[in-house]
Amino acid sequence: MELIDGNQVAAAIIAELKAEVAAFTGRKPCIALVRVGEDPASVSYVKKKEKTAAEIGLTSRVILPPLSISQADLFALIDQLNADPTVDGILVQSPLPKHIDELAVFRRVSPAKDVDGFNTLNLGKIAQEDETGFVSCTPAGIMELLARSGVDLKGKHVVVLGRSLIVGKPVALLALQKKAGANATVTVCHSGTTNLPALTRQADVLIAAIGRAEFVTADMVKPGAVVIDVGINRVPDPARKTGYRLTGDVHFPSVSLLASKITPVPGGVGPMTVAMLMKNTVKAFRLHPAQ
Repeated sequence: MELIDGNQVAAAIIAELKAEVAAFTGRKPCIALVRVGEDPASVSYVKKKEKTAAEIGLTSRVILPPLSISQADLFALIDQLNADPTVDGILVQSPLPKHIDELAVFRRVSPAKDVDGFNTLNLGKIAQEDETGFVSCTPAGIMELLARSGVDLKGKHVVVLGRSLIVGKPVALLALQKKAGANATVTVCHSGTTNLPALTRQADVLIAAIGRAEFVTADMVKPGAVVIDVGINRVPDPARKTGYRLTGDVHFPSVSLLASKITPVPGGVGPMTVAMLMKNTVKAFRLHPAQ
């Protein structure tokens, strides 16, 4: 079994971006990070993104509207950033307060600055295999992990567990694409799938993004399969200072004995998400250099 080290791959991408950005003259690419309220996880994620941007040489602009901001005022803020020629990428950190329609906010971000890849137009561009679009960061990170780990999906059966707009649907479309590194046969499974283990056992590559701790067990995996664990779940653990431990959607101790390659949690897909966000920001800058 080979461990697919997301920290190592993300570090390589960040080093590549750092060299690319260092060669730019004049203005550096800029990402606006919008965080509404003080959710502890969101605070941590935005700090990580800000730190990584600085490491690469990007400019980051952190904007902190209050939790009470109205949807109309948040739209007005996004419109300002959309119109600002010095901002290349915009990320609105989720989750948002319950009184704000998250999908509507994602749609409000200009497709040209949608480095999170959630705008309707960018999701459509994945389906059309249009390289000018932005792929949402976690699916893009999964494809990079596979490619840089020597996993060619051509002719392989990829089974995706989960159908979210953030991971399941986009990664299925990416694996289907008619291009190098893709060309897979894809099955998407979800909560309505019957006889799930029979399908997951057919997978040459199993991508688990179902949001249920240690849901995928050894009896669901074909020996020699590549397993990508997208989940990150907190499981109570009184023995730890935090009172919990982090685990994925895959039961790592048993599945790792069968898999040919597997991502750990933490340290697998997670680090790739931030790296791909930065890669999208540099891409946005290159696509609109006159700004």
